[in-house]
Amino acid sequence: AAGKAAHLAGVIAAHTTLPVIGIPIKSSTLDGMDALLSTVQMPKGIPVATVAIDGADNAAILAAQILGVFDEEINSKLEAMRTQMTEDVLEKDRKIQSEI
Repeated sequence: AAGKAAHLAGVIAAHTTLPVIGIPIKSSTLDGMDALLSTVQMPKGIPVATVAIDGADNAAILAAQILGVFDEEINSKLEAMRTQMTEDVLEKDRKIQSEI
């Protein structure tokens, strides 16, 4: 996501063994598809986890999930967030169903 430089995640991944998450950013060129393809198509041995175009929220959640493997507090917060998301969707569904 750094300055819309789609290649940057690959450059970072080539210089570390830590997980790297690429966030393709929507641009005027191909609505971000070029950035998505640049981020996804890494050479063998240089993996980059890639989220959707403009998917910074999911990138943050993915990073928390990686950390949550070793940190129970983070994992518990992720579980609470998922539970809340489920409750929110069910509540929205109830509202829609009551209007039909």
